[in-house]
Amino acid sequence: MRPPERRGAYPPTLKRLGQHFLADRRILERIADSLELTPADTVLEIGPGRGALTDLLADRAGRVVAVEIDRALAALLRERYAGRPRVRIVEQDVLASDLAELAGTDRFVLAGNVPYYITTPILFHALRRPRPERAVYLVQLEVAERMAAPPGSKTYGALSVNVQSVAGVEVLFRVPAGAFSPPPKVESAVVRVTPLASPVVAPEDEERVRAFVQAAFALRRKQMRRVLRTIGGVGPEAAEAALAEAGVDPDARPETLAPNDFARLAAAAGRMRPSAGEGPAQPLVSE
Repeated sequence: MRPPERRGAYPPTLKRLGQHFLADRRILERIADSLELTPADTVLEIGPGRGALTDLLADRAGRVVAVEIDRALAALLRERYAGRPRVRIVEQDVLASDLAELAGTDRFVLAGNVPYYITTPILFHALRRPRPERAVYLVQLEVAERMAAPPGSKTYGALSVNVQSVAGVEVLFRVPAGAFSPPPKVESAVVRVTPLASPVVAPEDEERVRAFVQAAFALRRKQMRRVLRTIGGVGPEAAEAALAEAGVDPDARPETLAPNDFARLAAAAGRMRPSAGEGPAQPLVSE
């Protein structure tokens, strides 16, 4: 049983860490429910903040490892859960951490109220193997929509392709700004990410395909024949041959290709040889 909260006991909110603490109990319960926890589960929580969700996770899971970068909050949480050995508080930057190592197992579930300014890096970090068995994030609504966007939609992009290549994405529900303290200036959403049993990208190709997708969407207004020539530094014949091998229309643009199209095309592009007359290939950029 945790001690009752004291008014004014929390450390000050740090804007530089993008802190917005979810305070709506009903929404916290819905997030915990969406993780579908059992007493056999280990949960890795990113950004526990003041512990509102941590309380619910600790009541449902076998173990909780909560990773908090704010020193003052981490100290508060260590004191708060000192009598609960199944809850471990880690003061650490999650982006500099091996998630499975933190969880103490390759089989873990992930939950997080992700700071908006580093959402994409955290999402990609959590998609590295071994991936969580399922992950539920509280993110900016725009990011949730991009993650789940279908090919050809306005919000479809590199994030959509790279997540959907290895996982299924469900936008579960929206969260209004008023549910937070302090309230953010944007609407949020809860999204669940579940690794695919048969991803469209082989494990050894994931990093290469991810870089290829990001480079392609840097040229999202160009047709794929031009995209390939720019990225690969090849002539028109090599680009057309790679597109034909992958079964991709040369006139198509990146925003119309499905994740499996990108997987096939990245494999074909990897076999292209730069043409002396085309100059160096464009560097593969990060999103």
